[in-house]
Amino acid sequence: MANILLLANINCDRILRLDKPLQTGGRFHYQDGGLRLGGGGANTGLGLVWAKHNVSLVSEVGSDDIGDWILAKASTLGLDCRLVHRFSGNTCEMLLVMTPDGERTIIRPQRPIFELPAAPDWLQWDAFYINSSANGAELWAQDAMNHNPNCLVVAQLAKDQRPRPCHVLIASITDMQGRCNQTPWQFAQTIAGNALQHFIVTDGDKGAIVYSAQEQQHVPAVYAEVVDTTGAGDAYAAGVIHGLCHKMPITDAMHEGALWASFAVATQSSIPGDALKNYLL
Repeated sequence: MANILLLANINCDRILRLDKPLQTGGRFHYQDGGLRLGGGGANTGLGLVWAKHNVSLVSEVGSDDIGDWILAKASTLGLDCRLVHRFSGNTCEMLLVMTPDGERTIIRPQRPIFELPAAPDWLQWDAFYINSSANGAELWAQDAMNHNPNCLVVAQLAKDQRPRPCHVLIASITDMQGRCNQTPWQFAQTIAGNALQHFIVTDGDKGAIVYSAQEQQHVPAVYAEVVDTTGAGDAYAAGVIHGLCHKMPITDAMHEGALWASFAVATQSSIPGDALKNYLL
């Protein structure tokens, strides 16, 4: 069991199920799939909770009924939300537009800028995960590594070139398109710094490649019937974190991540479903 701090969004997702794939200028019918808990904080955190880790979430929601619903739902599922900030204003729903092939398009409002407060006491944390554009995230990450050498720092590559000091950097192949004019390892070092140990690049059903200073290795995906791809990357990251907290070699941790992701894509929900929960329990 590890104490894991997640810096990630937590959302109220509204699901719109289309009758055909999206195309520019088209007309579509949809079914309203209702509201469900989502966001990287929930999608990553719940699997870790089911794996018996203590998971705390750093995020922000509005001071309104939807914000109340999000926190009540997340807390009931086992996430510690005491570090979630409430901003003055409304929590807007995230629109997840689902097509019959299981792919999804996300439409979200512009979020208010989330300014992180002073960093926590890192000696109480075994792992810190970053998947947020909050201001000050890189300072927290560097502070964690400076003050607790045993605290594993894992980060998702940001959509821009902002630094992400970490031991393990994760990106998808689509995140990398048009951004990397160096070797993958050199690119990752410009983002993560000299503490970087592993750079993982996922590529859907083609698996993932992990780069290090010495080598690169491929880890296959785990086959699944795709129902809903929402949260697959978050579940993958959670599996990797779980494996590394159990001192697995990086390729074994990546296989665990691939297995968790296979459960996620086979489940019609944003957050991980019963298949992953039953596997872990």
